[in-house]
Amino acid sequence: MSRLDPDYKNKPLCKIPVVLFLMFSGLIAYGISCSAANLEISIALLGVDEEKHIPLSLLQPVIDDSGMAGAEQGINDNNTTGQFTGQSFKLEAVKVKAEQSVRENFLELYAQGTRLFLLNLPLDKLKEVITTPEAKQSLLFNIGAMDDALRTHICYPNLLHTIPSRAMLADALAQYLTWKRWNEWFLVVGRHPQDKAFADALKRAAKRYGHKIVEQKQWTFEPGARRTDSGHTREQEEVNAFSQVGDYDILIVADEQDEFGEFLSYRTYLPRPVGGSQGLSPTAWSGVHEQWGATQFQRRFHEKNGRWMTDRDYAAWLAVRSIGEATTRTTSNQADKLKSFILSADFNLAAFKGRPVTYRDWNGQLRQPLLISSPRLTISVSPQKGFLHQFSTLDTLGYDRAESKCGK
Repeated sequence: MSRLDPDYKNKPLCKIPVVLFLMFSGLIAYGISCSAANLEISIALLGVDEEKHIPLSLLQPVIDDSGMAGAEQGINDNNTTGQFTGQSFKLEAVKVKAEQSVRENFLELYAQGTRLFLLNLPLDKLKEVITTPEAKQSLLFNIGAMDDALRTHICYPNLLHTIPSRAMLADALAQYLTWKRWNEWFLVVGRHPQDKAFADALKRAAKRYGHKIVEQKQWTFEPGARRTDSGHTREQEEVNAFSQVGDYDILIVADEQDEFGEFLSYRTYLPRPVGGSQGLSPTAWSGVHEQWGATQFQRRFHEKNGRWMTDRDYAAWLAVRSIGEATTRTTSNQADKLKSFILSADFNLAAFKGRPVTYRDWNGQLRQPLLISSPRLTISVSPQKGFLHQFSTLDTLGYDRAESKCGK
């Protein structure tokens, strides 16, 4: 019908087909939403009630929800997509007190029907969960334990790792120091087992990339009263005396408990940079990261939580988003189906790191670029240019397939 037809105003504009089209479209939309049945995906976050850590600086907040805040942002992001795919995600966070059993809390959540878990647990507590028969019927994400053993010989097929291992962090830093040609290291190690574990990872990385540890010392001074009027004087004298060793290119510190590492910068006997767990630090995430769309992501988190995202928050977000991506692609909430897709070649996830992240199918470790950050800026991102790999340059960080007993 043409508008040149003088009688077009008096003719019906295909009313019946239009009505049928609208009814049919409505039925399709209704059918889609019903077929998805508003698929509900329940995720549990299991953590322990840790001793409250008092930061060295007043500029750093006291954080008691690290991990949970990141998981909540992941849930919100999943539900934004879920509005269009007929899926809804919910999070149940359980923090276990020191006198309680992590295993019993896991089994209680399992009995309620939960099969998807984020575990913010140290290695000993993690083992209580992953050694249960019920864990084999679940999909577990490690967002807190950086132990290399979990990626090399303590292998659990249903355990995926979104937190990087210590070996990955040490390799990321060592690659940057190779590029800088800062090859001679002065290694300072803290008094805790975690510090020694990171020091071991640093020694491995030094050997792997041709660096030399020319001096190693253990920090033996107890944390002092730094907020007293003379606190800075004591630290200034202690660090100056402690660091009177031979020449080196960089002081590398292993202080995961954050007891003393910050004291070393600008106080060493020789004017040298400080890196490792403090100073020039390798990390999965930092509040200073702004590239690849991270600024908007960071601001959303900060507006809601009043602080910047930690690496553990980021690990929790990655785990929840991995579940969300797999659920969308498989239209399933079954742990075995989600795991199969996540470990497949079809899975990848945008993670504000400049390239999609994926999982290593032999040990469940998330491949991801790692930031080399100072307290106020991102200095670099590893893997560095020139470090090649036959499959993925991301596999130059941490233990590679041939170095792991997992998946064999």
